[in-house]
Amino acid sequence: MKRHVSIRRMAADVVIVGGGIVGASAALALAVAGRKVVLLERDLCGSRSSGINYGGVRRQGRPPSQLPLAQRAHRIWEGLPELIGIDGEYVRSGHFKLARSAADMQALEAYAEISKPFGLGIELISGARLRAQCPWLGGAVVGGSLCPEDGQANPRLVAPAFARAAQRAGVQILERCEVREAGYDGTAFSVRAELDGEPLQVRAAVMINCAGAWAGKLAEGFGEAVPLFSGHPNMAVTEPIPHFLPWSLGVEGGSIYCRQVGRGNVVLGGGRGYAQDERRARSSHEAILSLLPQAVELLPALRHVHIIRTWSGVEGYLPDRQPVLGPSGTQAGLFHGFGFCGAGFQIGPAAGEVLAELILHGRSDTPIDAFSIRRFLPVADFNLVPEPERKIQ
Repeated sequence: MKRHVSIRRMAADVVIVGGGIVGASAALALAVAGRKVVLLERDLCGSRSSGINYGGVRRQGRPPSQLPLAQRAHRIWEGLPELIGIDGEYVRSGHFKLARSAADMQALEAYAEISKPFGLGIELISGARLRAQCPWLGGAVVGGSLCPEDGQANPRLVAPAFARAAQRAGVQILERCEVREAGYDGTAFSVRAELDGEPLQVRAAVMINCAGAWAGKLAEGFGEAVPLFSGHPNMAVTEPIPHFLPWSLGVEGGSIYCRQVGRGNVVLGGGRGYAQDERRARSSHEAILSLLPQAVELLPALRHVHIIRTWSGVEGYLPDRQPVLGPSGTQAGLFHGFGFCGAGFQIGPAAGEVLAELILHGRSDTPIDAFSIRRFLPVADFNLVPEPERKIQ
């Protein structure tokens, strides 16, 4: 005899898929505005890309199209304890981007000029001043640009704290909840999921897709195929050592980044890890071996320091290295926030607030046109009419 399986049914104003920093920030803002929100997270909130990243809270180096969003986020980070209840080890330590050649320095000078209208306050440092101010640097560095109010934080603390703050504000958060199918039935969005082995259905007037590296599958179900692919950061952390590094560091052209935390450990990143399967990734032995000589060349103090842990994760990337943020191009009431290309930690809280504004007011003063999903869609697809095959009975 076939066992009857009852389906748990829930209703909300907004259903959010994905409990990273963007989804949780949007949920928090919507709940504060009085909306009933259900957030579905396949794993634990903040445990994926929002929690495994480097922890850089920087504006410097972002394309100009992202700087209004980054400036908005900068103000949010300033009030983090009041917003989410903890400081998340956030400090405005400064972010220093290094130049290893004259060409690198010219690129940093050009960026400082381009970013001037946004008020980043970048300072260019080279020559005798560099050696006097940065005696800890190796000889390979010829200069750099300092953004004094950029900084760093602990993603393992900050990302889950956004979710807890949303929960305190009234958001119903369901973790270990696997979304199986999502569609629009002509009246509402219907999301079918599995929670603790039991079927769940959530219906809502509005849906937000913040599913990270897996958001492309959800978007594709609404006729919005995007070239989203997975990337895997290669990260390491040293044993605690005496403090010597005042700023979070990056390098023009990429390849390595590092910061020293309050306990004295130095967090390093660079290169790529590898996927174990769709959900899991590990740091690469070869990438770590490539990273360490670069680190010692830049920071001789690391020469005899032990690495105590390495890790990786799964992040979502798009070919133009810009996120998808804003309304769907095919389905009214659907919004996207994904594809932050390994650089979403700083702008994540602002991205969530922007999504909430679009839902609450139909607009946001923060410009996001560059992040529209429509840049990947044929013009003919901008119909905002749900197709029959998307319906869930």
